[in-house]
Amino acid sequence: MMVRIVTLLIFTLTAIPAAMAQESLSVAIGVHVFPRQGQDEVQQSMDEAECYNWASDRTGTDPFALSRQASEQQAASQQAMAEAQRAEAGTTGRNAAQGALGGALVGAVFGSGSKGVWRGAAAGAATGAVVGGTRTRNAREDATEDVAEQSARNQAATEAQMEDFRTAFSTCLEAKDYIARF
Repeated sequence: MMVRIVTLLIFTLTAIPAAMAQESLSVAIGVHVFPRQGQDEVQQSMDEAECYNWASDRTGTDPFALSRQASEQQAASQQAMAEAQRAEAGTTGRNAAQGALGGALVGAVFGSGSKGVWRGAAAGAATGAVVGGTRTRNAREDATEDVAEQSARNQAATEAQMEDFRTAFSTCLEAKDYIARF
């Protein structure tokens, strides 16, 4: 008896109709659609497909292609940010060393007396190292900010395109006697 119940339960759970497992076009793009005139699921699905094509033609936007493009842009932004940080990481020591050398030369030239030359060189080297390291940090921060700003612009443009598409899609469905909200 227990085996039959378990078998029936497994069969029931694995035999969910494909239509229930798949989401509709409207759900996939974030639009809630309700039939006003009792349209069945098949009719609603056909109307959604027709409105999807109409909205895509009207706006020049395909939400699924746009979603893939947004994912690719985000991955490219993350890669660019990582590359900017890696590229600058190797130059921190070099810039600090160059700053120290330049600072030591300036300090030695402007130092007074035999001890003043060495003290001036040491102070110049320390100051130059700090300035060189700071320059590298500033360059890394600038590169990171540039990538973040570009990513934000891309995201805003993508959202604006999706908003236009959803508006057109909803308008078409409302003309077919549905309530559509996003």
